[in-house]
Amino acid sequence: MDKERRSAHPSFKPINDSTLTRESWKIFQIMAEFVEGFEQLAQIKPSVSIFGSARTLPEHPYYALAEEIALELSNAGFSVVSGGGPGIMEAANKGAFAGKSPSIGLNIVLPMEQSGNSYQDISLSFRHFFSRKVMFVKYASAYVVLPGGFGTLDELAEILTLVQTGKTRRIPIVLVNKKFWAGLIAWFKDTLVTEETIDEEDLELFKVVDTADEVVEYIFKLYEHRGFEPSEEEKEILLEL
Repeated sequence: MDKERRSAHPSFKPINDSTLTRESWKIFQIMAEFVEGFEQLAQIKPSVSIFGSARTLPEHPYYALAEEIALELSNAGFSVVSGGGPGIMEAANKGAFAGKSPSIGLNIVLPMEQSGNSYQDISLSFRHFFSRKVMFVKYASAYVVLPGGFGTLDELAEILTLVQTGKTRRIPIVLVNKKFWAGLIAWFKDTLVTEETIDEEDLELFKVVDTADEVVEYIFKLYEHRGFEPSEEEKEILLEL
């Protein structure tokens, strides 16, 4: 009787056939995004994913810094992956495009904001944030996070969570501009560690730097005793990402 009463609740509404069909077909669109992403990005290793605000103007110092970081990484042999849009994303693609290694843009279809920049050797377009986020992680040898907003924080929290929980391999996570990130890191230490929602050791998952040289130096330091290619055990972990 209780089950019948609950099934009669207004929140249980029948779905018409056309809505169900449309929802079901979305699965194939999602599959297509993953297949194209896997096929295109499997060839770009090693790579570094770079994040930052789409609102940063070309004359801003953050833009110039992102471009410099991407150029140094590209010349050091890393493909550079960004979100493909304007701001820091454009600066990252522009720097990589001028360097020796491929520049990749993982563009997202948004109602208002994003249009792709013109500095992409490989350009992919996604409708779903979740499939795009998998592509940022799956082939990345490092994450570089410049100042940004909610989207940047989302990507940072994503990679920290995946590494912390062992759902992806340990890779360098570099936050750029100590002044910008100081408040967030203080909150990590004073609130999250104090409230025991993270361990103090989790603060070692990332490094905060100010310059392009420091970014490249830190990435190479963490790979000093291991290769950029995932181990067999890490490959198994990445299959379950």
